[in-house]
Amino acid sequence: MTQPTPHAGHFTLAVSSEMVFLDLPPVERVRRIHALGFQVEIWDWTKHDLAALAATGATFSSMTGYTTGRLADDAGADELLRTAAMSVPVAKDLGIPRLNLHGTGLGDRGLPVQPCETVTGAMWLKARDTLSRLADLGERHGVTFMLENLNLPLDHPGTPFGRAEDTLALVSSVNRPAHLGLNLDLYHAQIGEGNLIELCRRCLPWIAEIQVADVPGRCEPGTGEIHYAGIARALAAMGWRGTVGLEAFASSDSELALRRFREAFTV
Repeated sequence: MTQPTPHAGHFTLAVSSEMVFLDLPPVERVRRIHALGFQVEIWDWTKHDLAALAATGATFSSMTGYTTGRLADDAGADELLRTAAMSVPVAKDLGIPRLNLHGTGLGDRGLPVQPCETVTGAMWLKARDTLSRLADLGERHGVTFMLENLNLPLDHPGTPFGRAEDTLALVSSVNRPAHLGLNLDLYHAQIGEGNLIELCRRCLPWIAEIQVADVPGRCEPGTGEIHYAGIARALAAMGWRGTVGLEAFASSDSELALRRFREAFTV
């Protein structure tokens, strides 16, 4: 039987194995996503059986690119660079091209390990320096680090550099898109900022990947207020060709969620 292609016209489609088929063990989730014709995203690589992942034959789109550390202070930045360097060989072994970052480490329920309500000018400068060092690391090893925006009102209060405006300002100031890009998460952006098509347009030169889920509920496209089919058409018209990742829970059946995702982003 011929496997369905992971491409949907203009885009490559990927699915987070951390959020669908939750009744299955992690490796079996990867197998199921792969069998349905999608690339696969994982989060913290230290929580996975890496040899078993490799044996699935899946194509992996992205993973978390650090285990501990922060962008905006000396000790945190050194720790972030140290654990990012540890993550690179794992990514290379699994053929993962993109490694995801946040403004600070996230703990239980996605809350920041070290919350920060006020970001100073010195922190902005340090964060930019840290990202430049990460771009150097990416260039040496042929991978791309991505800074993901997160919503502050609902899921990730106290996360520094969480808004898409912040991630865009930092990544564009470094301006090395081959090795440092944006993981533009439209679920988070809708909650925190909105105006998604114009946001995509402004971020376009630095987008390494786009992630999606609907609002409210963080489930697949078609379950909430975001008109993802319209966003898909707009992205295609802008000339963007890249990976769109479903980082969403299934509202009911996981296979149905993946089918709705594919339909929304088939242009």
